[in-house]
Amino acid sequence: MATQADAQELASLRALSASIGLNPHMTQAAGGNTSLKAGDTLWIKASGTWLKDALSDDIMVPVAMAPLLEAVERRDPAADKPQAFAIEDLNPRGLRPSIETTVHALMPQRVVLHVHCVDTISLAVQADGETEVARRLSGIEWAWVPYFRPGLPLARGIAEKLRPGVDVLILGNHGLVVAAETVAGAEALLHRVRSLLARQPRATAAPDIAALTALADGYRLPADVEAHAVALDPESLGMAEAGSLYPDHVIFLGQGSVVARSGEDVAGVTARLGAAPPAILFPGAGVLMRGDASAGADAMQRCLADVTARVDSKARLNYLTAAENDELVNWDAEQYRQMLNAANTA
Repeated sequence: MATQADAQELASLRALSASIGLNPHMTQAAGGNTSLKAGDTLWIKASGTWLKDALSDDIMVPVAMAPLLEAVERRDPAADKPQAFAIEDLNPRGLRPSIETTVHALMPQRVVLHVHCVDTISLAVQADGETEVARRLSGIEWAWVPYFRPGLPLARGIAEKLRPGVDVLILGNHGLVVAAETVAGAEALLHRVRSLLARQPRATAAPDIAALTALADGYRLPADVEAHAVALDPESLGMAEAGSLYPDHVIFLGQGSVVARSGEDVAGVTARLGAAPPAILFPGAGVLMRGDASAGADAMQRCLADVTARVDSKARLNYLTAAENDELVNWDAEQYRQMLNAANTA
């Protein structure tokens, strides 16, 4: 770090990052990222690492900010591979910077927090989300950025929306970004925005564990009991079955959600699809996860339940298109993140 003050701020950022990472309503699995600018260097969470591990593992990577921003300005494809801008002398483990490094570099503030807050996502997937956010964030300098693939496309989308004073971004079908000059300021702003965007989830009945256990042929119960809610609430179930709502769902669970038909068991679902999906939703009973599903898949199944329970049941939703789904699945940066996730949970 350049100065003792920078080192102290980075220590504070690590502590805040771990706290954020331990809250499933704030971020899930390897999603979300935090950063600190120290002179010309951007310290940012490494791709594939979990924010919850920020105090127990070295997950921050130093990036040369000026050449990265120049690449974004030129629309240079190199900006989509931020590992090319990592400062090797300060990165002995060879970690790759977050796929969203460009987002952090573009924000002028010194500290940037990007979270996949379930309340924010529930608004960011609604067709009327921007209008609803405007009503809730009156008095805050914020901007709405429509969906773009994370990386260079999202960076360019943000660059078009940034204006002086903006310190909050709502990313369509994605999440929340807040920025400030200090870690304490960023934390305060994050809590303020989250409280203003908070939404009450719909209540559901308890899952039918006995029925699910009887069906669990090569499958298991999800890590979090809250994950069952998406199969127990008809509105949430309909939303999930209709398609993919945000990128990390596609990365960790595949496109859309698989819903069992009436009377169908695991073998029947697998035979119908020709493959065993990471998760199966059994209406009125709950969710089963494939036996080898990763911790990331479990976290995202819980996220799906938390998000859909907060979406207005009457709202029209914006789903990722087939092309957007394919773009995520075949993206090198996300394949790398998946590889790390599998290695960390094997």
